[in-house]
Formats: sequence, structure tokens, C-alpha cells
Amino acid sequence: MIFGGITITEASVIGLIVASLQFATLLYLAALGETIAERAGVLNLGVEGMMAMGAMAGYVGGVASGSPWIGFLVGGLAGALLASVHAVAAVALGADQVVSGLALTILGLGLANFLGDSYTSDTRRSLFKDVDIPGLSDIPWVGETIFSASPITYVAAALGVLTWFVLSRTSIGLGLRAVGESASTADSAGHGVAAIRMTAVVIGGAMAGFSGAFLTLDTVGAWSEGITVGRGWIAVALVIFGAWRPGRVGLGALLFGFTLALERRLQPFGIEFSPILLSMLPYILTVGVLVVISYRARNQPSPTPAGLGIAYRREER
Repeated sequence: MIFGGITITEASVIGLIVASLQFATLLYLAALGETIAERAGVLNLGVEGMMAMGAMAGYVGGVASGSPWIGFLVGGLAGALLASVHAVAAVALGADQVVSGLALTILGLGLANFLGDSYTSDTRRSLFKDVDIPGLSDIPWVGETIFSASPITYVAAALGVLTWFVLSRTSIGLGLRAVGESASTADSAGHGVAAIRMTAVVIGGAMAGFSGAFLTLDTVGAWSEGITVGRGWIAVALVIFGAWRPGRVGLGALLFGFTLALERRLQPFGIEFSPILLSMLPYILTVGVLVVISYRARNQPSPTPAGLGIAYRREER
């Protein structure tokens, strides 16, 4: 099919949708974890570093065990362990959360490159296989994209629903949100501020690690230095874009996933466009979205958790 001088085939459109879902899954896992941490009042700018550690550990765990699922779990564990450094520094010791998070990114990137150096040229692979949902995967277009996807895409969707339910419909979520809004009030109500915040940060780290593992066990399929290429920062921006709500964050992940997919999927459409400008598109969109949100928020109540980034020490009560 030729439309406006552009050749469009069914395969190229399906390929673009599949790639968009892959990148959306990658971003959503990391952004969902950051949402949990920030709703508890802890800003963690170490997502990029935790993703890198998850990517390296996930690949190593996958090829060593022969199971991508084990690699996926190992990646999540690596992210959680790295996040615990931030939890101790920012929550237990009251260190500046911005500084601690940036240090975590530098530490994670450097440690991942150092530990994964010998695996850079490794030709072994441990990849997830797409899962077909019986009956639904045969539906034209929709079945080939949505209902015949990586199992981690379904896992990410399930985690999004679970996160929304816990945050909105359970006492655990109420306590976490209370800690993020006013730590002193939550403390007075009997909630363990430090325990909740540290747990939220570690869970967020595990989610970022899962995201990194998905990168090397599905999206890319191999490990290389600098593999995350700034996607952790997009995940942080997605939390703001989604107003700290899992559903809206998911919609943002689909949008940004589409822009990332365009970088590799415009050529089959016969569109000539600078690859350098295409690679810049997701980050230009990130800056643009943040500017728009900041402008609109000037005359509206901010959805930002009131206690975000503010350290709390019980003895200061």
C-alpha cells in the first residue's frame, strides 16, 4: 500500500507496534518502581544505574542458568541490592536524596560495566519466547501484536494493576501514601516511616532491575556497555508525566515506547529521516512534556507527593 508516497505494509506496521510494546514494557517496569518509591516520599534518581545492573546481572544469570526467568529474577535482585544503598543513605541516614540518587546512577553504570566486561562479546543467548493467548492470538493485527507478546509484557501489565490496587484500595497503600504526604502525621498514626520508605525504595529498585533484565533477555538480547542509553531518565520523567498514577504512567510508557520504536522502524516505511534526530526524539519529548506539565501546574494543585524528597527523622518531632 502506498500512502502519500510512503510504502506501508502490514508487516512494517505490525513490527512498529510490537517494538512499541517492547519499549513500553521496558519503560513501564522502571517507571512503576519509581512511582512506588516516590509515593512513599523518596526521590530515587538512580534508576539508570539500577537498570544497568539489572541488565548485566539478568544477562549473566540467564546465560549461566539457561533460563531467562532465572535471569529476570537475578536482574531484579541486583536492582534491589543497589537500591538498598540509596535506602540506607537517603532514608536511614537522611542524606540528600538527589545527591544519593545521582551517585547511585554513577555507581550502577560503572559497576555494571566492570562486572559485565567479560560478557560484552559473549555470543550466548537466553531469550524469552512470545506467548500466544489461545483464540485471541489469531485475531488479525491485534492478535499478532497484543495477544502474542513477551511474557514480561503481561507481567508488567499485571504489576501495574496490582500496584494500582495496593495503592488505592488497601491499608498498606494508604500507609505508604500517608508517609509520602506527611511523614510526621503518618508516624503519629503508628506507621513505621523508615520501614515503609526503605521497603518502597527496594521494591522500586527491583522493578528497575527487572526492566534492565528485560532489555538483555528480550528487547536487545545481549549485554553491552551503555546498553540503557538514558532510558532510566525517561522512566523518571514518566512518573511526573503520569502524575504518580500507575494507569497514567502506563499510557505515558506507550507514548514514549512508540517514539523509541520509531528510531528503528521508520526505514521499512520508506521514510528518510536523520537517525541522529530520531535518537533525540524521546529525550526532546521528555523535556517538552516536563515543560508543559510545569506550565500547567502553576495554577493547579500539584499531584506531587507533599513529602517527596524530604528526609524525616523521628527525633525531630
